[in-house]
Amino acid sequence: MILDIQHENKGYRSNMVECDLSCSSCRQQLSSGAHNIIMYKAKQSKAIASLDYKKVRLKAHRCSPCQILFAILVIFIGLVAANRPPRFAIDGQSEIVLRLKESPETRVGSHIYTLKGYDPDNDPLFFGKRNSHDSEIIRIENTGGNEAKVFLAKELDRETQDEYAIVLTLTDSHYSDHNYVTQSFLLLVEDINDNTPIFLPYPNAIEIPEGSAPGVISTLEATDADEGAYGQVVYYLQELDGDNDVFSISTHQGKGILRLQGELDYERKSLYQLRVLAIDRANQGPVNTGTAAILVKVKDIEDQPPEFVEVQAVARIAEDAPVGTKVLRVRAIDGDRGINNPIAYTLDGNDLFDIDTHTGVVYTLAVLDREEESDHVNGAHILRISATELSKTAEEPQAPATVRTEVTIIVTDVNDEIPTFGEIIYRCEVNENAQTNTPLNFIDGEVQNVVYDHDEGKNGTFRLFLDPPNDLFEIVPELAVNEANFMLRVKNSKSLDFEDFIEVNFTIFAREIDEPTRWSSAHVQIFIRDQNDNFPEFTQAIYNAGVPENSEQGTIISKVEAIDIDSGDFGTMGIRYTNLRGGIAHLLHLNPITGVITIKTPGSAAFDREIISRHYLTVEAIDNVGQGNRNTAQIILDIQDVNDNAPIFLHRQYEAKLLENKAEFETPLQVEARDLDLNGTENSQITYEIVEGLYRMNFTIDPESGLIRPLHYFDYEELVDSHRHAVRQTNADMREIDLLVRARDSGIPMLSTVVPVLIYLQDVNDNPPIFQKSFYAKTVPEDLPGGSSVLQVLAIDRDGSSPNNAIVYRIQTGASDKFIINSETGVITVAQGANLDPDLTESKRLIYTLNVLALDGGLGNSQMMNTATVNISIKDVNNKPPVLQDLPTLKIVENTPVGTLVYQVKATDPDQNPILRYKLNAAHSEARNEEGALVKITEYDYLGAFDLDAIEGYLKVIKLLDREKVEHIKLAITVEDLAAAKGRQIVEAFLTIQIQDENDNNPRFRQPFYRQTITENSINGVLIANVLAYDVDKNRTVSYALEGNPIYRSLVHLDAQTGEIVVANKIDHEQHQWLNFSVRATDAGLPPRSALVDVFVSVLDENDNNPYFIGGSKNYTISESAAPGTRVATVQAADADSGDFGKITFLMDRISSQGKFTIDADTGVLSVADKLDRETKDSYNLVIEAWDNYQFGFLAGESRNAFKQVFINILDENDNEPEVSLPSSCILITEYHELHESIASIVGRDADDPATPNGRLEFAISKGNRDGLFELRQLDPWNAQIYASKTLRNQFGNYTLTIKTRDLGVPANVVLNTLDICVSDFNDHAPVFVRPLHNTTVRIPENATVGTMILQAYASDADIGQNALVRYRLKPDPLGSYKLFEIRPSTGELLLKERLNRNKQKMHEIRIEAYDQGLPTSLSTDLDLTIYVRNVNDYEPQFIVNEISVNFTEHSDPGAERIKLPDTVDKDEMDLDDPDESPTQVCYFILHGNEAGYFRLDPETHVLTVERELDRELIANFTLYVKATENCANDTLEHSLPGRGIEIDSKVNSRQTQMSYDRFKHSRHLRGPSLEYEMSTSAEPEALLSYDSYVDANSAEKLDSTVVCVRVRVLDINDNPPKFRSKIFTGGITTNADFGQIFMRVEAFDPDEGDNAKITYYQVGDIRQTLSEGLENVRKEPFLIDRNTGDVQLNFDPQKGMKGYFDFMVLANDTLGMRDVAHVFIYLLREDQKVRIVFRLQPDELRSRIDTFRDTLGNVTDSIVNIDEIKVHENKDGSVDKTKTDLYMHLVEREDNSIYEVSEVLKLIDTHIESLDELFKDLNVLDTQPAEAQLLMASPTKGALFVWLVFTNLFLASLLVVTLALCASQRKGYKRQLRAAKVNIFRGHSSTSLQHPHEPATRVPNTNKHSVQGSNPIWLKGYENEWFKTEETLSVGGQDSLDDNFLAIGTQDLRETLKGTAKLFNNTNDLNRHFNLYNQIDKLTNNAQILARKLETTEL
Repeated sequence: MILDIQHENKGYRSNMVECDLSCSSCRQQLSSGAHNIIMYKAKQSKAIASLDYKKVRLKAHRCSPCQILFAILVIFIGLVAANRPPRFAIDGQSEIVLRLKESPETRVGSHIYTLKGYDPDNDPLFFGKRNSHDSEIIRIENTGGNEAKVFLAKELDRETQDEYAIVLTLTDSHYSDHNYVTQSFLLLVEDINDNTPIFLPYPNAIEIPEGSAPGVISTLEATDADEGAYGQVVYYLQELDGDNDVFSISTHQGKGILRLQGELDYERKSLYQLRVLAIDRANQGPVNTGTAAILVKVKDIEDQPPEFVEVQAVARIAEDAPVGTKVLRVRAIDGDRGINNPIAYTLDGNDLFDIDTHTGVVYTLAVLDREEESDHVNGAHILRISATELSKTAEEPQAPATVRTEVTIIVTDVNDEIPTFGEIIYRCEVNENAQTNTPLNFIDGEVQNVVYDHDEGKNGTFRLFLDPPNDLFEIVPELAVNEANFMLRVKNSKSLDFEDFIEVNFTIFAREIDEPTRWSSAHVQIFIRDQNDNFPEFTQAIYNAGVPENSEQGTIISKVEAIDIDSGDFGTMGIRYTNLRGGIAHLLHLNPITGVITIKTPGSAAFDREIISRHYLTVEAIDNVGQGNRNTAQIILDIQDVNDNAPIFLHRQYEAKLLENKAEFETPLQVEARDLDLNGTENSQITYEIVEGLYRMNFTIDPESGLIRPLHYFDYEELVDSHRHAVRQTNADMREIDLLVRARDSGIPMLSTVVPVLIYLQDVNDNPPIFQKSFYAKTVPEDLPGGSSVLQVLAIDRDGSSPNNAIVYRIQTGASDKFIINSETGVITVAQGANLDPDLTESKRLIYTLNVLALDGGLGNSQMMNTATVNISIKDVNNKPPVLQDLPTLKIVENTPVGTLVYQVKATDPDQNPILRYKLNAAHSEARNEEGALVKITEYDYLGAFDLDAIEGYLKVIKLLDREKVEHIKLAITVEDLAAAKGRQIVEAFLTIQIQDENDNNPRFRQPFYRQTITENSINGVLIANVLAYDVDKNRTVSYALEGNPIYRSLVHLDAQTGEIVVANKIDHEQHQWLNFSVRATDAGLPPRSALVDVFVSVLDENDNNPYFIGGSKNYTISESAAPGTRVATVQAADADSGDFGKITFLMDRISSQGKFTIDADTGVLSVADKLDRETKDSYNLVIEAWDNYQFGFLAGESRNAFKQVFINILDENDNEPEVSLPSSCILITEYHELHESIASIVGRDADDPATPNGRLEFAISKGNRDGLFELRQLDPWNAQIYASKTLRNQFGNYTLTIKTRDLGVPANVVLNTLDICVSDFNDHAPVFVRPLHNTTVRIPENATVGTMILQAYASDADIGQNALVRYRLKPDPLGSYKLFEIRPSTGELLLKERLNRNKQKMHEIRIEAYDQGLPTSLSTDLDLTIYVRNVNDYEPQFIVNEISVNFTEHSDPGAERIKLPDTVDKDEMDLDDPDESPTQVCYFILHGNEAGYFRLDPETHVLTVERELDRELIANFTLYVKATENCANDTLEHSLPGRGIEIDSKVNSRQTQMSYDRFKHSRHLRGPSLEYEMSTSAEPEALLSYDSYVDANSAEKLDSTVVCVRVRVLDINDNPPKFRSKIFTGGITTNADFGQIFMRVEAFDPDEGDNAKITYYQVGDIRQTLSEGLENVRKEPFLIDRNTGDVQLNFDPQKGMKGYFDFMVLANDTLGMRDVAHVFIYLLREDQKVRIVFRLQPDELRSRIDTFRDTLGNVTDSIVNIDEIKVHENKDGSVDKTKTDLYMHLVEREDNSIYEVSEVLKLIDTHIESLDELFKDLNVLDTQPAEAQLLMASPTKGALFVWLVFTNLFLASLLVVTLALCASQRKGYKRQLRAAKVNIFRGHSSTSLQHPHEPATRVPNTNKHSVQGSNPIWLKGYENEWFKTEETLSVGGQDSLDDNFLAIGTQDLRETLKGTAKLFNNTNDLNRHFNLYNQIDKLTNNAQILARKLETTEL
């Protein structure tokens, strides 16, 4: 039985089941299975009932129908009823448990679990959940199949619920809604730290008494809802003011215990703000913190004594003060601020003073007397005051209740003496120009320079001053007390000049400050001594001299003269002229006395102006007979021109082409000559003239510019042809005109040169063909056979050259296919196959009228023609041809062997006894080619290929057949009956022969050449031409390919199948007017054959270029009075387009001109259009527009434009009055107004031009200035200020001044204004200390008591009233010394406030400030005091400075300079109480630093001198260590040095950097007799070598203060000349360089320093141009040198066409005239001659090492390396890579100064890569490549061209031999084509082809050398590191990869070009082979190219 069951629900068809039910066992099994199925069906009846069944097919063998039915039923039930339940896939576990972090760590919507199930029946499963409160937390999404995704539906919060129990359900499609499988799902929520600790209620304020013992203060508790470590809390404490050591907190059982652990003091701090932090113990993730704030208040107790808050340390009272006068007041308060008990005051026993118990006021008890002997000292009384606290409690206070203080009361004195001088007259002397503060020497012996006044204090204070006052000298001190030694010293050294005066007299006065009437005086006489202080001054700073070139010996060049205003030999009398220096100084003679310079050696090239036109010389003038001061002047010597050079033409011969009937050359013909004589003179003024030539009278030449023009038109046919000869190549349409042009200068004698000029006259087609007769007639018989000649027509053309005179004939009308004409001979013949029988025509025709046309060889529209009429008459003939049977069609293969039998013709004749003769009838035979066109017998003799036997009729092949000529032949075979009685009886039949093909013909183009036009800028894909070739063979599949100039090929695309030529790239008419290339057609035969055709594409111009203005923006000026129509300027513009597209129309923006100007639209003339007013607008910025094609294209939007700005400044006319601005109110000043301070400012304005007198003003005071108190000072033409002309003291009041203002125009405009000035009193005197003097040192014993008055300071104020009231106070100092003392504000008494401690500080420096009470500003003066605390004398002498800086001059005589070192300070000496005790002698010794013996130090005088000559350039600094000791024997000095702890270390840069205490920070500066020492603890580093030694930093604590470091600086003199860094400087400029650009620098260095090292740079001689072209218009100096920096600046605009190099000399001068000379070479180069090298360095790093790179590369390559630019690297996408640097450079050949091409530079680097490997690795060189990656075009040299031509000719000759061999047998058929090929129908004769007959050879730079995209593969192998590999350096190679074959890919255009080129080689690697061919050519021509490069310089 076979079952075939299909189940619709399951969607599949079961396999065929075959059962054999014949056996009993099978039946039993089937019965058993059916029982089971039936039992299952009973349980699942619903499921079974829902199933559908489709088909059951049973096949039984030997079974009854019942058995078959039973089997079907059993199997059917088993298949549809066996559905089993699904199961959850949980890997044997009973429950699904999932743990998740609570939200937000587990986000709502996140996927948390994937449910999986399994169904044995493979039914689809559906997952679900039982609805409950917990089940809402998840969402189940069935994805189909056996899985479902579980997502979180709500946020999880462990503190709310920590677990969820969910029941999942699973069912398949056979279960009902309530019948499914379940599974338990448990979701556990894990805790995260998301709760902050929260404090329980706590006390926020606590009060604690001060002094409380440490203990617990309070307890705090915080809770955290998290669990585990997240819920455990730890407590920390913070105090807001930082007192964290007073309180503490600890954690105990979850609580925070707050404790007091420090001491509380109310007086120190009464309030504490505590912050308690509760932090959980999270061990990972964020930590949460809770905060609690507690305020702790401290309660005060009585534990502090009273404090004085107001104590006047010193008070003054007059000795005549009444009893009870208040002297001062003290005030004290309770030390316990929180209690504040009352205070009681008491005074120790005193008879003169008492104190109020409650108020603390001190007052007098009795009359005071200062002179009375009592307990006071110098009128000072010390009072001791006590303050006692009165406690309010009965408890015993913890602190003393009483404090004490001391105050000092000073009684003032009375005045009774006057100041007195020690001498009546003083005589002094001083050198002129003595330094400021230089003391004057007294001439007399013992001079008492003292003045004294023994009164006390202010009464004994006096001023010292000079009368009359002068600015030369001053007296010090200006203020003295009691007694003072005065000193006269220089105040202004600049005015102290012997040349102005030799003696000065004045009087010195001493006047008391309180009583000016009390004074005395003394006379002073001062003598001035002369010094050599003036330098010789030349009468001219620069002498300009001139001498004719070729001058003789003794010729005077110039005379220099200098003047010195000093006296004697110091002056003019002692001047000597010497040191004549310069490039030609050795050729000149300088007279040292007279200063005359003459020529010593003539005849040198230096006196040839054409070689050097200017020389720079320097000369020195030295006074003191050549030994004193010197000065330098510069002499500029110009070599004057002599006419000794004839003009020289730039070219040996000039050529031009002129078209017939044209009045202008195709290109302008201009001859140019140059004269080396001086430009701008008659010697170089060139005049041109035509001197020889048959047709010289027909031409004219501009005598100045050399421009040659024809005078009239030329007729080629009338030109004498006697001088015709070949010009470069044979040109039959040209004739030559010879001229001879002469160029002569205008010098005396006149010199001239001639040059030949060749003019080629080209023929133009201007004559039509002319027939000999206009009418022809002829009669012919009707049976005239085809090809028979009828007659000949003849025409001639009078043009003089071919193809213009070549004639072609055509029958235009009337032939009716009966007649044809030979296009060359004009012979008219009967057409092949034509029948002239009139009976055969529809209307019997007897006459044919032909219209014959004659055409000449003109091209296009220039072609001309003529016509003639021919009448042909037909003569009738009677003939009856015989009859022949039809013949079959034959097939013959072309090239069938000769003699082959083709067919036998058989004919019958109805006549009896016929005599039949077979014959081929050529007239009626015809042949057709492949296209079905008739083939004329004249074109191909197909009849000659067959032979017909006349008797038997056998047809045989007797000549090879050509299918391409004829494919179908219809032979007319005639049978003639020779036995005819009358006439000829002929029977004719046609035999058709089909020729089968063989591949034996080359493809042929349909045209001999193609000429098309295309508009420039046509889009890609535009059709240019369709080049079609055909193959006469049967196989016509032809493919096309481009050949020719690769530039043209890159612009077009040729379809290889269709031959369509379309635009491929942008075509620019301005670059290519023609595109000439060739197309090769190749057939598909075997072997293939090909042919070549030329294509000429004319590029039509379109308006694609904007106009441009000639010249930049310019400024013009015009008067504001200019009338309308006045011409301002002419604007010029041009356009690169042609025709109307290049015609310029000028327009002007009306807004910018505001209607004031207009411009002519055609000429560009700019003129005034309306009246101008400068005051309204003083300048105009006009916007000029230049439009092209304006007339025809503006409205259509086809015009282009350009803009230019023209600046016009309006010149002023004086037509406006001045306007003055003055203060309107009264100006308030004081009577002490300074003379140099301005009172008022006057501001004027004039609307006229401020740059002219019209707008400039002049101010003056015309009225109101009585007594001349005021003056007007004009600052500039518009501003003036009013000043007081003399003191205004006591001149207070109101003043009215009249100010007159006038402009400087003509006539002038005048206005008057008034100014009010109010003078008042003012506080202008600061207090001046009378006593003590400044920097007074006060010695006080260490045990002085508190309150002791140290001194009384007194300061006076010259003001009156409140302005003169002086008060005193102490200023804080850094060491806090002011805290130990106090001063009484009103009296100035300085008191000791605290006890002194000498061990802590022995010297106190304090500053007392005296200030007045003046208004509006209080003025003050400071007084510095030094207070020493005396002690025991037991110290050594010590230096008070760490270092001393001294200066010595280099090369000075030993001992000439003497410097006294400062004295030491002996602590013992400072503590001496007896002034008569003399200090111990101190000796100085040099410990270290003088090993070379340069210095000598006198031990006793402490004078340091030079022992050996110093040279600053060798050693610039010395460091000496000097020891001060009282042991002058110096026996144990060396042995004691190590024990002192001084260790000398010679290591550089190991100097001491830090001291534990700077003992000299507050010390004064020490001064020697004539030297001021700088006190410093550090020295600036020196740039030069220093002979220094330093103390080891480790011995800083052991530094001996008896040793001082002396820093000796060697002062420089100018004893070294400047030196250039190199004797040769090289640089380069390109056409991209801008005018004024600084492109290089020449640098020199001078070992000297300061002004001596200042270097000035000069350019010496002419700037020579070598092998230069295109620089004729550079008239001025092409380069400028900055005199200060040496920067070389470009002074002309480089342009394309310039080439060559410059060289000149540069001079470096220092201030003394010492010099050095260097040679500068500057090369002109192209941008593509630069090489770019990429470094992995930053620009600053590369610049610091650029010299090493340049020198190493130059030495290795033996070339000059010029660095052009260094900048940050740019990637191809334009981004900047700051880790890389691009260096641009070019290399120059050392021998001939020619610039290497980029390929040569790269080749040099590759050749020497082993030598450069270390350098490139050291500098991280990444890549070497051309600066501009592009395909270079290199013109081949003559040698290379010769090799190429030989190769080409050999190839063409071989091809010609093969072609001739194939066509030899068919020469007759090719005769007409060969003759036509000789006709020159089209040929281009451009000027370019005349001058450049060679096509440029394609050359690919950098092939297989360096990659623009990657790195040099040769030397970069050493850098295969991963860190520098970027996307730029990665390259994917392969079999067809361009990276492997061609690496010179620079731009996207080049990539596209290479892709197009690759297609030509069928996607193979032929591209590599193609370029390798050019590489081989380069190798063959390498030597020739190098020679050519050396013969000519680089061309821009």
